[in-house]
Amino acid sequence: MFVTIFDRRSVVAVASCVVAATAAAQSSETIVITGSREPLAVSRLAADVVVIDGDALRASSAGSLADLLREQAGVQISRNGGPGAATSVMIRGSSGSQTVVLVDGVRVGSATLADPSIQALPLAQIERVEVLRGPGSSLYGADAVGGVINIVTRRADAGLRFDAATAFGSRGARELSAGVSATQGAWDIAASLAQEHDDGGNAMRPGDPYGNYNADHDGYTRDSGQARIGFTPAPGHRIGLSLLRSRLETQIDSTEYAPPTYAPDNTPDFRDKLDVDATALDWRGTLAPGLVATMRLDRAVDDSRSGKAVVDRYRTTRDHALAQIAWETGVAGQLVAAVERLEEKAKTNSYRGDRDTDIGVLSWTGSAGRFSWQADLRRDDSSDYGAETTGRLGASFALTPAWRLRALAGNSFRAPSFNDLLYPGYGVADIKPERGRSVEFGVEWAADGDRAGLTVFHNKVKNLIGYQPDRSFCPEDPAYNYGCAGNVSRARLQGATLSGAKALGDWSLRAQVDFLDAKNEDTGARLARRAAHQETLGVDWRHDVWSAGASLLRVGARPDSRELGAETTLDLKAGWRFAKGWTLESRLLNATDEDLEPSAYYRGPARQFWLGLRYENGV
Repeated sequence: MFVTIFDRRSVVAVASCVVAATAAAQSSETIVITGSREPLAVSRLAADVVVIDGDALRASSAGSLADLLREQAGVQISRNGGPGAATSVMIRGSSGSQTVVLVDGVRVGSATLADPSIQALPLAQIERVEVLRGPGSSLYGADAVGGVINIVTRRADAGLRFDAATAFGSRGARELSAGVSATQGAWDIAASLAQEHDDGGNAMRPGDPYGNYNADHDGYTRDSGQARIGFTPAPGHRIGLSLLRSRLETQIDSTEYAPPTYAPDNTPDFRDKLDVDATALDWRGTLAPGLVATMRLDRAVDDSRSGKAVVDRYRTTRDHALAQIAWETGVAGQLVAAVERLEEKAKTNSYRGDRDTDIGVLSWTGSAGRFSWQADLRRDDSSDYGAETTGRLGASFALTPAWRLRALAGNSFRAPSFNDLLYPGYGVADIKPERGRSVEFGVEWAADGDRAGLTVFHNKVKNLIGYQPDRSFCPEDPAYNYGCAGNVSRARLQGATLSGAKALGDWSLRAQVDFLDAKNEDTGARLARRAAHQETLGVDWRHDVWSAGASLLRVGARPDSRELGAETTLDLKAGWRFAKGWTLESRLLNATDEDLEPSAYYRGPARQFWLGLRYENGV
């Protein structure tokens, strides 16, 4: 999977490739990459892209990337405990396995568990997040049924910059981070290190049906490091290397059946250990005015180990190569063409698997007067699940300088995971990919920094992959006497998002309301862990050296193995910049100490107070 990533030096080079009229039209607008794989102004996209920039990241009181996403982008999450626990991010009612996550253009996550491993990604090393809400398979391939989360790590600024932060919280929590960036001649570099730790509370509630509850504390430790190095051998050309490594160790409640007795035992100190690595080497160069080429090699590793006496291991390796060319024609818009090769390998205690996918992509975006359009076409030819062709067509129209209408339709698919295909006694080799068809309509208003918008969407997904209890649909092998993986149902995901933001002097307000109707079309039942509504409200105040803010999240009741009640979470924050570059910060998370249940029989984090100190030179 691929998305072009730019640092500040390469943005200058890219700017020389864009015709003057287009550059002038885009100069005052937010530029995004995720909607088209090339940098474009939001007004040229029909897609729904949410940008969480550096200012929003620094102002947020969120304790994890997943919390940041649902606070800023309106996505829903489910989690097996606190911030370090296994987490699923659900965009517009899709499952976590129907979401693609990219880090500096590298797709991360497990191809065995069908999980993007969002819990392993640290906030401290993120500079910007773009969230594509809606179908993305026509650009990013398998699993982008609900959308794409594109994470950009820290980049080099001009000159030399240094920053560091430390914070300590209740329950033995701490956060430590430090980073440096520099430019010298043709070279640029940015690097950072971070550690987070929380002793935590008990992740589970007594009385769970599987007997996993253990009356202990379930904390986590996450260590991470990141670097981006660039070399500009000539104007308009840049060679870049990016690296991210994160190691997460989380205490969990579980039960094992160890030899020789194989009796159930929930007393050990069970651990989930997860390593996520993302490495990329790329070249981007201007071949002629308006013509830019990109070559890229990248590798992602997701290595999960879970248990105590008996350790289950799931390791995914993705090797990816890409060649892409973008032509900004001017009047006819921008044309993008790419070819890719993806090689995936899985290694577990129970099986080994591999598959290769050859990919071709075409994209066309453009504008004429008030009208803008985009069209994408992609073909994935896999050694496992065959060929899948996806497309997307959309347009937007500026009614006035402030008002814009947009519409988008596309199809998408989710590939079977290696577990779906190969896990002994469960996997079925001929299982089909999930396939989705989506339409959406939106109206947006923006003026003087204020904004508002309404989007309605409808997404139908067939061939949903899940547990098939009917033995007659499974292979003849007796190992499948208790069922198997299968294409078991269809889903309808539809709803609306209403959002807005307003600046009032020293104050800034933002709000979002999400309505969701996510159902199994065969049974009419609501899909598990999806709330019918979710509301967020944020208030921030800044005056001179002082700042304060509050964010409120209301999540409606959700079905699970038992009904999960509605929850309201209030987070508070305050800051004091007492000297140049120095800020004293405080946070009070879950200020009302709401009893949170992010999934059935699990506990969310209780009230937690943080006090921290941050330094940034040049501030």
